[in-house]
Amino acid sequence: MNDRRPSQAFEEYFGLLEMPDEPGPDQRWSTWPSSAPTERGPLPHPDWLVTASAAWDTELGIVKTGKEADVFLIERAVPGESGVLLAAKRYRGTDRSDFHRSGRYEEGRRMESSRDFRAVQKKSAYGRSVAAAHWALAEFDALTRAWHAGVPVPYPVQITGTEVLMEFLGDDRTAAPRLAQTKLRGDALAEPFAQVRDILFSFARGGFAHGDLSAYNLLLHNDRVIVIDLPQVVDLSFNPAGADFLYRDVVNVCTWFTRRGYDVDAEQMFAEALAEMW
Repeated sequence: MNDRRPSQAFEEYFGLLEMPDEPGPDQRWSTWPSSAPTERGPLPHPDWLVTASAAWDTELGIVKTGKEADVFLIERAVPGESGVLLAAKRYRGTDRSDFHRSGRYEEGRRMESSRDFRAVQKKSAYGRSVAAAHWALAEFDALTRAWHAGVPVPYPVQITGTEVLMEFLGDDRTAAPRLAQTKLRGDALAEPFAQVRDILFSFARGGFAHGDLSAYNLLLHNDRVIVIDLPQVVDLSFNPAGADFLYRDVVNVCTWFTRRGYDVDAEQMFAEALAEMW
C-alpha cells in the first residue's frame, strides 16, 4: 500500500516561503482532473490516491532508465498538505529507443487505425509517436487487467499519452529492490517462490502470460513479490505462441531460483500452469 505522507517535495522546494499560486520548475498541475474515466485506474480508487484538482505533481528525479522507457519519481500533493509518491513511466519514441519488441508479442493484437499501423511500419515521425503511445496504453491495460485478476502489480493510477502513472513501491524515495538484487538464497527463497508461482498461475487463470518474466521484473517489497513491466503481456487465447511465452516465463524464473540454491521443477510447474488455464 502506498501510504500518504507529508509533502516533503514542497517543503524542500519552497522552504519556509509562502506557497506560490502556480507550479514552478519541475512541477505541473495534477493531470488527474483532465483525464477521462477510461484513462484512470480501476475502481474503487485507493484511499491514498490524491485526486484533488488543486494538486501539483513535483518531479523528484529518475528511478530507472530502460531501453524503451524511463521511470521518474513524482509527488502528487495539494501544496501544504499530505501527498503521495507515484512512479511515472514515460515511453520514448523509437527514434530515441534502442529496443524493438518482437512482432510475436503483437500477434492477436491490432491497431484500430490502419493509418496508425502503416505509420508505425514506416517508422515515420508520426509512427514513432504512435508506437510510444501504443506501448504505454498496452502497459496500462495490462496493469488494469492484472489488477482485476488479483495479480500483485503496482496500482495503475492513470495514463496520459506516453506516460503511465502507477503506485510507487519503496521505502521513502528508495524503490523496492528487484528480486535479482536481493541476497536471498536456498531455503530463504521458499516464500518468494511460492508467491511467484501464484503470480504465474494467476496470469494463466486470467488467460494471459507476462511474456518476459524474470527476477529482474519482480520486486520484493515488505516481503511481498510484485510484478512489473507488463506492456508485452500475451493473450493466451489469441496469440498462437501464447503457450510458448508462458513456458519461457516458467523456465526463466525456475532457472533463476535453482541457480540460487532453491531447486524447482520447471516442467511440472508449466504443466500445472497449463491446467490453470482450463
